[in-house]
Amino acid sequence: MMIDEKEIFSRASLLLGDDVMVRLAAARVIVFGVGGVGSWCAEGLVRSGLKHITIVDCDNVAVSNINRQLMATTETVGQPKVEALKAHLLTVSPAAEIDARCEVFTAETADSFDLNSYDFVVDAIDSLKDKVLLIERATESRAKFFSSMGAALKLDPTRVKVAEFRNVIGCPLARALRQRFKKMGHWPRRKFLCVYSDELVENKGVSEESLEVMPGVDGPKPSAKARINGSLMHITAIFGLTLAGLVLKEV
Repeated sequence: MMIDEKEIFSRASLLLGDDVMVRLAAARVIVFGVGGVGSWCAEGLVRSGLKHITIVDCDNVAVSNINRQLMATTETVGQPKVEALKAHLLTVSPAAEIDARCEVFTAETADSFDLNSYDFVVDAIDSLKDKVLLIERATESRAKFFSSMGAALKLDPTRVKVAEFRNVIGCPLARALRQRFKKMGHWPRRKFLCVYSDELVENKGVSEESLEVMPGVDGPKPSAKARINGSLMHITAIFGLTLAGLVLKEV
């Protein structure tokens, strides 16, 4: 069945207008981290008419991802997250150009990402040191930058907010990031908006000796002993869709 691409986005065009749809189709966005937050951000952007998106994540789909990550299903377990998400997004918008990079943003790989070639950089990663580096690099680039703070340990959707990084309150991750910048002796080059929640729910997860999780972050990374944070889709999706909304508003 042949589907008219214009018809797919006809309702968006009615709301935004043809000129905005043209600008949106031309915009270039890179999303770092496509877990419980980033996958929904990518979904929101592509369903709104975005045509050029790069998605970056080195993880494979795990069974524990199914409760909150867009592309995580019983059929995609074991697949690279970026490949599973790309396949899904192309079923929404076959004409979209989706660059799936199965990589991790670190000090060793940062130079391989030309952030100046993008109009928007979206941060949804969950490693503290890598997040700090991405904030530094993105705020030095020409791209507009948006960042997700911790989406785990949250239950109340009405507590999700948007604020400039220095004005985020009640979020342990934002506090940890600001402490890191203070210790480093400098702040990000320019201001940027964050999606966050000031709610903190007691974690009822289990301790794992092989996992380290930042406060309120939606995904564990291998390292030292810590507690796995619980998280739910209705919160992580709101975070991701809010990030997508910030991009749309800017366009």
